[in-house]
Amino acid sequence: MLTRSDDLEILVNVVDNGSFSQAADVMGVQVAKVSRAVSRVERQLGITILNRTTRRLELTEEGKRFVDSVRSGLQHLRQAEEDISLGSDLPRGKLRVDAASPFMLNQLVPLIREFSEAYPDIELELTSNEGYVDLLEKRTDVAIRIGRLPDSTLHSSFLGKSSLFVVAAPEYLARKGIPVTPEELKQHDIIGFTTPRSLNVWPVEGVDHIEPTIACSSGETVRQLVLAGNGISCLSGYMVKQDIAEGRLIVLLDSYRKESSDRELINAVYYKSSQVARRISAFIDFIKPRFTL
Repeated sequence: MLTRSDDLEILVNVVDNGSFSQAADVMGVQVAKVSRAVSRVERQLGITILNRTTRRLELTEEGKRFVDSVRSGLQHLRQAEEDISLGSDLPRGKLRVDAASPFMLNQLVPLIREFSEAYPDIELELTSNEGYVDLLEKRTDVAIRIGRLPDSTLHSSFLGKSSLFVVAAPEYLARKGIPVTPEELKQHDIIGFTTPRSLNVWPVEGVDHIEPTIACSSGETVRQLVLAGNGISCLSGYMVKQDIAEGRLIVLLDSYRKESSDRELINAVYYKSSQVARRISAFIDFIKPRFTL
C-alpha cells in the first residue's frame, strides 16, 4: 500500500515528466500505479490537479499551487533524511548531476568509477541536456554549465576554463586544403550550432560570426562530424584535447585565436540551501582537480 508521501512523489514525477507513462518509466513502476496515485491525491483533496487530454497534461491553477507546496514539503522530508545520515563519516544518498552531453561523455564519465569507489554510499543519477535545466523542475542537485552565468539565486563553484580550438580532420584538410587566414574560412565547410547563436561566434581575429554549412544542437554531434571529415569547427578543449594530441584533429588559425571567450568558463551550479550540500561538496571537490580542460 502506498503512503501519502509516495503518492506525492509520484504526482511530482508526473508533472516533471509530462505524462503518466514517462513518470512510470522513470520510477520503474506500472502506469496503472501512477494513475491510481494521482487520482487518490485528487480525491482526497477534492480538486482537479491535472487536466488530461489525449495529447498532454496541464496543471490547473489549484494544481500548480499545490505542486509548488509539495515540492517544498518533499525537500523538507529529504532534509530530515539527510540529517539522520550526518552521523556517517562519508556522505550518502542520491545525487542528481546534469551536464551537456559532450562534457558528460568527455569529462565526467571517465571519473565516475573512481568517484563511486571513493564514495560508495552516494547514488549517482546522471542526465544530459544541451540547454540549461531548471534545477527544481528537473530535480537536479548540481549542474555543470558552460559559459558566463546569468544572475540568479543559484550558488556556483568555478571549475576552470577550457580554451577553444578551431579544428579539422587531416582527411578533410587533405581534400579541401588548409586555411591559413580567417578570410579563407569562407571557402570551407563549417560545422556549427543551431542554438544558441553565441556558439557560432568564434574567438578568431576578423571572424565575428560564422554561418554553418551544417548546424547541430549537440556539441558531441559537431565533434563526430568534424572527426569524420565533414568540415571545420570551433570546439572546447575539454572535448578535443585528446583528439589533437593523438592526431585525429589538427588545430587551425592558432596565431589568430583570441582568449577570454565566455564559452571558456565552466561552473557547477546548485542551490545554496540544498539539502544535499555534503554530497555536492564531495562531488565538486573530487572532480575539479581531475578535469582535463
